[in-house]
Amino acid sequence: MGGTPIRPRPLTDLEVEVVTNLLSASRHDSAEYIAQIPYSRVVSTWGAGSPSVDVEVDPGAVAADGVMDGIFANGAVTDPAGRPIGEVIIWVEAGRLSGIEYAWYTDERPTRLPDPDRIDLR
Repeated sequence: MGGTPIRPRPLTDLEVEVVTNLLSASRHDSAEYIAQIPYSRVVSTWGAGSPSVDVEVDPGAVAADGVMDGIFANGAVTDPAGRPIGEVIIWVEAGRLSGIEYAWYTDERPTRLPDPDRIDLR
């Protein structure tokens, strides 16, 4: 996606939880992407302090069938009053997880992904 490279690191617990929840609720063919999570690492951020990241999957992990590029799953993010404040998007490329994007609708950029219970999975 063209972010700022960082020293590769494993996904955080929050990133794993958000990605797993979004993939579990999205489509029937999500299991192949869920299986890639343990083999995924964050390789860049979308700017200093951004919760959006680029992801690489270990080349030894199995790619998903039916190669697809682009948005694979997304969910609306709401505030405690239920008002929409953003969305989380899971990107894929060549059958592999490739990014986690938190697009916000507020004036202030979030510094972390939302709690999974704030993401509408419908």
